[in-house]
Amino acid sequence: MTAALHEIQAPVRGALEETVQTMRRLVEDDLPLIAEVSTHTLKMRGKMFRPTLALLASEVEGTPDHRAPTVAAIIELMHIATLVHDDSVDHSVLRRGLPSVNSLFSHEISVIMGDFLYTRALMALVRLEDLQLLRILTEAANQLTIGEMRQLAAVDALGFEEADYYALIRAKTAALLSAATETGARCGAAHHQHALRRYGECLGMAFQVADDILDYTEDASVTGKPSGNDLREHKVTLPLISALPALSPGARSRVDALFSTPSPDDAAISEVVGIVSDAGGLDRARQAGERFAAQAEEALAGIPESPVRGALVDAIAYVLDRRS
Repeated sequence: MTAALHEIQAPVRGALEETVQTMRRLVEDDLPLIAEVSTHTLKMRGKMFRPTLALLASEVEGTPDHRAPTVAAIIELMHIATLVHDDSVDHSVLRRGLPSVNSLFSHEISVIMGDFLYTRALMALVRLEDLQLLRILTEAANQLTIGEMRQLAAVDALGFEEADYYALIRAKTAALLSAATETGARCGAAHHQHALRRYGECLGMAFQVADDILDYTEDASVTGKPSGNDLREHKVTLPLISALPALSPGARSRVDALFSTPSPDDAAISEVVGIVSDAGGLDRARQAGERFAAQAEEALAGIPESPVRGALVDAIAYVLDRRS
């Protein structure tokens, strides 16, 4: 049975509460508009999965240092900044059931607010005076930007191949999860820093594959965004990439028609979801996610047995079957 997220977070519950308070402190500002937008933005912090991983990594030897909650807060602020920017780029109106910053305020404020969150995170990071932490997280920030550019540069959407997809999600998702576990390890378990970096990277790959499958299979109550949104926005992810070689000419023509329609309707999206499923695209994508999950578990081989290690193992199953 897959562990619920609150069970995975149990070993670091106190540190997570400190992380939330640190996030609020880091974005405090006297300018009323910033205060208003920051208050709304922090409501979109979601389930705190990335800071959870950082805090768990810091405790694998049972001796986390005082920097761990601050590092966890920095990571979550960076993550929220990417969401704010993504919503603006995609013209999304909802994020986790709340109005996006761009829809509630404006696209201009959304772009600037994303920058504000990044700069506040970097200011806090510099104050820690640890060049290695700065290197890891600035490299991750760079990869996040490259991931977005990779996606925007894909002019021929249906020409997007499996290797392109893996390069994209390694930059867009795995980079920050890897940074979370590596920086967490540096705050208390430096001996395991390399193993935990590898764990975070593989977990991030599995996480994004699972997320892309959810877009084909679940509704907004699970994903926090409309089902089929990737197809609606002409984004090609692993389920479709895996299905394309197996499509009949007729099925391929329906996919081509959807991608040539500027604003496909729900019926067209539902039809293509069915085509992808019937062609085995979802099954092959799940197999890929399970391979990355297995690699994440292998990376934990040298981590000592403890409730924290158990939580890291449980996190692997959680990303493959996120329901709670």
